[in-house]
This record gives sequence, C-alpha cells and structure tokens, in this order.
Amino acid sequence: MSLLKNQDDLKVLVETLNFKEKVERSLQLIDEAYRQYADGLVVANSLGKDSVVVWDLAKKVNPKIQGFIVTTRFKPKETIDFMNQEVARYPELKVYKSDIPIPDRLYETDPDRCCDILKVEPVKRAVYRMGVTCWVTGLRCTEGRTRTDYKEVEERDRGLVKLNPILIWKEREVWQYLALYGVKVNPLYAEGYRSLGCAPCTKITNEDNERSGRWIGTSKCGGECGIHTRPLKTNLDGDGI
Repeated sequence: MSLLKNQDDLKVLVETLNFKEKVERSLQLIDEAYRQYADGLVVANSLGKDSVVVWDLAKKVNPKIQGFIVTTRFKPKETIDFMNQEVARYPELKVYKSDIPIPDRLYETDPDRCCDILKVEPVKRAVYRMGVTCWVTGLRCTEGRTRTDYKEVEERDRGLVKLNPILIWKEREVWQYLALYGVKVNPLYAEGYRSLGCAPCTKITNEDNERSGRWIGTSKCGGECGIHTRPLKTNLDGDGI
C-alpha cells in the first residue's frame, strides 16, 4: 500500500521504528509524492534543523526538486548569512519576503498580525507563483504542544497537499541525521537555540519543549506563526484559486 494513503498510528511509529527505518520511510514518502506531483512538489525550507534534513532527503530523491524560503526583516544576521550560502549552493531555492510597512514593534503589540504579514503572506505568494500542489515541510509531532495533531499527508487547503515526511522523528534523530550525513546547519544552534525564528521573538530556554523559546511573554508562546494554521491556497488578492 502507498504510504501516501497510510492510516498508521503515528504515536506507535514514533516509538517503534528505529532511525534507519524512519529515514527509509521519509525517503519513500517524498519519492511517492514526487512521482505523483512532479514539479508541483516543492519544499518549504525554513533554514531550521528540521527543514535542512527534509531538503537533504528531497535532493536524494531527485536533485531537480525545488524549494522556497520565507525570510523577514527581523531574521538574525546568522540566519541571513546561512540563507545566502544555501541559495548560492542551491539556486532552485527561491526566496520570498514582505516589504510592506508595519508599525514599530508590531511583534510585541500584535505578534499574530506581524507573522501574518511577514510570514504567511509570502508563503501564499510562493505557493501561487511556484504552482505548488504538494508542499513538503519539516514538521515533527514531538516538537511541541501545537504539533501533535498533524498527519504525514494532509489536505487542509483544497488542492494543496501538505507532506510531513519527518513527522515521526525525534529531535535526537534529526541531529543524528545531520551528523551522519554532514548536513550544514544554522550556526545559531551552536549557541544553544533549539528552534529558530525572528530575532525579537526567539530566545534560548531550558524547557523540555523545543519551541518554548518562541514568542515568550505573548499569547503565542511556544505556538505557531500561522503558516501551518492559515489557508494558503489564495492568490495575491486573497481570492481562492
């Protein structure tokens, strides 16, 4: 049976599959999806540890697979430098951003709105302009409280399938893959960060939750920017496509 149609218990897979089996499953998911969606399959690369694993897996499946990066005016210099290195190495990675003026310190007064403008809208533009029918993410169900109800294959927007090929990986398995295959990562991880975002909204913490350092002191603490919770299949005017 195709993995794209599996109904497996993800909690069981998280605990019972070994590292090798998880890597093979991830590769099979991407391979099956690429055979079905061809150039409509595009990787969303956040430049975080999980995304670079997925990007490396995708390139193993087929070097022609494309991706997109969404950056913001508040990304740390280390992330921007890492992004430029990755784009120079992989010109098939397209960069999207929003230059819309926003109020000063909007990330403090209305972080949801800030993320909508700077992150969600550019993702919508990427999906529209790149003709994405299957977007591949680095989501993991063990990553935090807001990521426990996802599936390996989803269609939350009609006509836009989301593939989460490393959903059942644990954090240590991500680092195991990065070390074994020599995949470069954002240098901020060496400083103690476990989840990376915009500079004002990302801190180093001692909490068990990987995403606990995101949006500290706001209603979004440890939560989501909106990319994985908002409809994305819209054109630039906001109408359905």
